Amino acid sequence: MVSSEMAPWAKTGGLADVVAGLPAALTRLGHRVTVVLPKYRGLDPTDCRVTTGEVSLGAVQQQVQWHTREGADHVRTVFVDCPAMFDRAGYYGAGGQDFADNADRFGLLAVAALDFAEADGAAAPTVVHAHDWQSGLVPTLLRTQPRRWPRLSRAGLVFTIHNLAYQGRFSKDVVPRLALDWRVFTMEGGEFWNDFSYLKCGLAYSDYTTTVSPRYAVETLTPEFGYGFEGALQSLGERYLGILNGIDTTIWNPETDPLLPAHFSASDLAGKRECKRALLNQFYLPQGDDALARPVVAIVSRLVAQKGFDWIYEAADELMALDATWVVLGTGETKYEQMWQAMHDRHPSRVGVYFGFDEGRAHLAEAGADLFLMPSLFEPCGLNQMYSLRYGTVPVVHAVGGLDDTIRTYRPNARHANGFKFTNGSGAELAATMRQALRLFHNPVQWARLMSEGMADDHSWDQAAREYVRVYKRARRDARDLR
Repeated sequence: MVSSEMAPWAKTGGLADVVAGLPAALTRLGHRVTVVLPKYRGLDPTDCRVTTGEVSLGAVQQQVQWHTREGADHVRTVFVDCPAMFDRAGYYGAGGQDFADNADRFGLLAVAALDFAEADGAAAPTVVHAHDWQSGLVPTLLRTQPRRWPRLSRAGLVFTIHNLAYQGRFSKDVVPRLALDWRVFTMEGGEFWNDFSYLKCGLAYSDYTTTVSPRYAVETLTPEFGYGFEGALQSLGERYLGILNGIDTTIWNPETDPLLPAHFSASDLAGKRECKRALLNQFYLPQGDDALARPVVAIVSRLVAQKGFDWIYEAADELMALDATWVVLGTGETKYEQMWQAMHDRHPSRVGVYFGFDEGRAHLAEAGADLFLMPSLFEPCGLNQMYSLRYGTVPVVHAVGGLDDTIRTYRPNARHANGFKFTNGSGAELAATMRQALRLFHNPVQWARLMSEGMADDHSWDQAAREYVRVYKRARRDARDLR
């Protein structure tokens, strides 16, 4: 696997969690997995074997070290150490701007990953799996320059889109600079509105392309969610499919979570009340009996438009009039931070905010809240709703992408409901759905049933890993047929 992120080493979002969780699940099925990612500034893995070499990227040659670490979960991680490319203040940019040489940086990652696999003393990989635009040149190089990496020439190629909004678009000047054949700059290759897209390269040159939920795979075939790629994805036919992400159930487990002040389970929820009290304390909110009886709504999110904050702004007065307490953890666009700060200033005993990210607070929010709000405009998969289910915290979501796949909405007499969702995106419908959820909160029998259904759901990586193995086998078979 090749990726720009992998938890716990480098993380900005769900990509890192996937690239940590899926390999571990694959090893439990008996497969050997190697993950290659950059060695960013501040990343200092221990117990590594270091090898040195020279990587050719077009006319430029870079000295590179590969730091290879054997993990306790039998996943081998390789860190590409090239200070000129990766020893920087951010992964992709700084000061709100992308690095101008990102095409070269992640082009080097692709070549370095393939060079490592070619020279590796272990058995040749039977599958190469690239993640998101940062790894889009991996299948492109293998398909267009197979003699350069003969050990990998018959490997199945799989590419996963984690979020179609991030496309790796660069000037077409990249093509000759990286010594790529101009034949890659076509509508069937990486050309995208006269730019060169690493993401389009990835899906164009792979045997199979996946994305992170079945619903998102369907949505991205439409202009509303396809970001201009809907035609390219439609052309893949059955070679494009959605596999729902899993979560690491060893980390996200209310019975053992070391970041919680008390543990609990579906059969004994007593510890959840202690977590609720601790959550209110962390956000400097009242913690008396009245406050503990009042429902707590949590939001843990990047504060950006995609996450539905304009709908929250539209409905702010209605939402603040509800008998609920709100805790918000995240960072992002200034206008949304200011929005939540203003709500806190107007309702200091009902709204707690923390601008930034803190793993302990994130776990406490999942455990201590009663409801978790995710009104995303689009959501390829989403992980927080699955964490919430596991912690007995009832999700309220917009019915898109993986949110729609994982949440079964409450209706009177409905069986197996585990949350609430709204389908027509607006502030008014968001507020109406929150009112419905809060009414049900005061029906202890019904609410306990919702919590129980959610906590019984299996969102571990094991099922997803089995589905990926089926794709890998098909990709390997097709690779043999095509080459």
